[in-house]
Amino acid sequence: MPLTASVLSRQLEELNLLKHSLLPGEEFASLPPTEGPDHWATLLDSYSENAESLDLEEVARTLPPAHLRIQSNGIDIWFEVGLSEDYEGGCAPANAGYSVSVKGETLARREQEAWQAFVKEKMEEFQDSEYPIYELVSTHLLPRLHAEFDSQRNDDASSAPAMSGTDVSSGSSHIRYHALFTSHHLVSPNKRRSLQQWSASLSLTGFAKVGHPGVIYCEGEQAQVEEFVTNVKAMQWLALRMRIIEPLPEDLRESRNEDKEVKRRWSEFEKVGEVVEEMRRLRREKYIVEMGIGSVGINVGAPK
Repeated sequence: MPLTASVLSRQLEELNLLKHSLLPGEEFASLPPTEGPDHWATLLDSYSENAESLDLEEVARTLPPAHLRIQSNGIDIWFEVGLSEDYEGGCAPANAGYSVSVKGETLARREQEAWQAFVKEKMEEFQDSEYPIYELVSTHLLPRLHAEFDSQRNDDASSAPAMSGTDVSSGSSHIRYHALFTSHHLVSPNKRRSLQQWSASLSLTGFAKVGHPGVIYCEGEQAQVEEFVTNVKAMQWLALRMRIIEPLPEDLRESRNEDKEVKRRWSEFEKVGEVVEEMRRLRREKYIVEMGIGSVGINVGAPK
């Protein structure tokens, strides 16, 4: 049965949502047929730029079923997603019509079976979702992929022989920095997931205040904080403002060295009062009080 314009519209809507939810280093690609051009890749690019200009009736007549590949750079495991001609996400009565396979050039059979069991379990959780593929990939598959890769990398690092004759604690890149953002709001699960993953991979300490307004604070080595800031700025925000990015004052660096329990930890808060309390505990209350947080309110700037 060929695609219809209404079904194609639903598929493009979900795939476009998935494509734009990926983190830096994650890739979304259409797997083209054996011969001929990659129609889905072209179509998704056109949909992202100007969906209204597409003649979906005409496109649907000759378009093959979607076959997609989702992967992360440097990780030898990827996901292949296939859509049938009648897949409509949560709009379909039977809510079927898609498949997810876990692949990898060096993936052992037992690992692949464990992954496929995980996929099956999570597919059942999202069977009533409006966007099941998007939910499955962004909420479970990619986070688990990164978690397993980070765990393996840490195991490899801990088992590697120690370097001799090198002082890895010296150099300007090891100066401790901190950064503070405010935004109109922070509610997106994908943004919250991204912040958590970046903080873990970059060994940063900090927190995000979700809801309205949004507040993001992090501390770590200079290079890592600067990379985190770049990643945050690359996302789409309403009224995002960078409040500070600067070296941590010397007296606060010393206090942080004494506070071992909070290193490499990321927290989320829902209330402004919790942000004030956390910054007070860190002896950094002045940074948010000067902005109006915890006193008469917060001015995050006019929406852009």
